[in-house]
Amino acid sequence: MDTDAHTRLPSPGGPAAEWIAFDHTVRQTSYRSGPAPLGTPEAVRLCHANGRIREAALRAPTPLLSPLLEFVAIRCADWVRPVREQARRVLATALADDPAGTLLRLTPLVVRLALREQGAWALERFEDLLNGDHELLAALRGSPDPQTRRLAARLTLDAGLLDARELAALAAAEQHPPTSGLWTDATLAALAADGPDDEAVDTLLGGHGPMVRAAGVTALRGAGRTAEAADHLFDRSGMVRACARWSVRQGGGDPRPLCRRPLADPARVTSYQVTGFAECARREDAPVLRALLEHPTGQVRAAAVAGLRLLDVTDVELLRPLLDDPAPAVAREVARSLGASADRLPADWLLARIAPGQPSHTRRAAYRLLFARGGVAGLRASVELLTDRDPALRMIAAQRVQSMWSPYRVPDLPARDPEVGALLDRCTHLFSDYVMRQMRRRLGLPVAAAPAEGYAY
Repeated sequence: MDTDAHTRLPSPGGPAAEWIAFDHTVRQTSYRSGPAPLGTPEAVRLCHANGRIREAALRAPTPLLSPLLEFVAIRCADWVRPVREQARRVLATALADDPAGTLLRLTPLVVRLALREQGAWALERFEDLLNGDHELLAALRGSPDPQTRRLAARLTLDAGLLDARELAALAAAEQHPPTSGLWTDATLAALAADGPDDEAVDTLLGGHGPMVRAAGVTALRGAGRTAEAADHLFDRSGMVRACARWSVRQGGGDPRPLCRRPLADPARVTSYQVTGFAECARREDAPVLRALLEHPTGQVRAAAVAGLRLLDVTDVELLRPLLDDPAPAVAREVARSLGASADRLPADWLLARIAPGQPSHTRRAAYRLLFARGGVAGLRASVELLTDRDPALRMIAAQRVQSMWSPYRVPDLPARDPEVGALLDRCTHLFSDYVMRQMRRRLGLPVAAAPAEGYAY
């Protein structure tokens, strides 16, 4: 992003954040010397820190203010009463002269300004003009600004302008989750009130967001199409899979054999199918997942590891070799699965895997297990990684060393251990002097004298 963007006058109808940033920049530079923003004199006066200058600028002729209506909208929420009253008169005139153009241009900005103490006035006027105006609301529903689309959705729903199919289409296309939720809830309400509509249900099933697809799966039962829920047992979203299992059970079926069936052909199995099966499997199904630990696809192997953890049948000796798996996803899942059993893994074996020559994902997974072991081994590994070439590992190591300190518990380290004292000496930069003294005192280690209080000469 251009670092000078906040000093340039945005174009009319440009992003709301740019107009707000320009206004803020002018106000700040008005208090001190510095380079002037690259705007017209009228724009600078409308944003000036001096309220009298702002008010005088708002009395300029209409041709001068028309390209700067965004600043007029900002001044409608001004903290100085004469300024905002004059700005509101100017904005009211603009709304009377060109209501459609002004609404389309300023709504994204007005929605944001409504969060300010004096910002509700403009939004209330805009909502009054938009209520029931199908064409304007349709245009705002296509705005690139998510908050504007949400406002348009709320006003559209209040007016009851759309049927179930139109609502479903908007829900399926919307990528802003809160707005998508409004459309989805309205679609379900319309289906409940007016009866099933296969086209609306199909549109929900093809939606972008998981909440929309989950609503479509749930609506299958009301449409008399419960049997189709089985087609969504392997959706990429856990929410959709859960709704599909519920729908299958509501129809008198059992999702477990349906989820197990695709695993009969390992060559074509996908990670979502493995996850879907694990979510409804039983502990006696663990051999099916263990067989997939040797699958040629890394995502499938990772899903099998996660599935075994879900069934609470983690086998340390079986999973241990997979810490060296070439797929990062597998190593991550193995580290998560073995975290509770980290003390059963040899510390030297794990230390060898955080060596600089190892793949980065193997090093991170092994370090996670080393730290989970606690004690000196975890601290030793952390201190070594504080100077590692990998910036991500350095950051993780520093955070984990810092997490060892709590005023409510003793660090999980042996007391009066000289090695612990030497290791703490190498990470003093991560703690304040006070915290380091407290930690060493709790561990029975020598504590350096606190610096003398007083003035330095």
